[in-house]
Amino acid sequence: MSDTLDTVFAALADPTRRAILSMLLEDDMAVTDVAEPFEMSLAAISKHLTILTRAGLIQQEKRGRVKWCKLQPDALRAASVWMQGFGQFEPVNLDAFERFLEEELRDGE
Repeated sequence: MSDTLDTVFAALADPTRRAILSMLLEDDMAVTDVAEPFEMSLAAISKHLTILTRAGLIQQEKRGRVKWCKLQPDALRAASVWMQGFGQFEPVNLDAFERFLEEELRDGE
């Protein structure tokens, strides 16, 4: 499972790949349509798509002459479960912590 998580998080680490995933939330897209908003070559987009495919985040399939990309949202489930483990900790309220320290320092004088 660790290797799978590493692959998913490595794929998500790149802003271009995250943008591609956001685009695919709407609907399946042809590779050329995925590439359109980015200022990079089709070969560069294909490399990003390969990384997303290897991570299991998208699926690519050929329909006629066109290669299509489809989001695979279940691939994020393991990463989501792993991250939820950190939700058990309450966020630190720094203002309250500062007030507490000030009171403690005053009481100690």
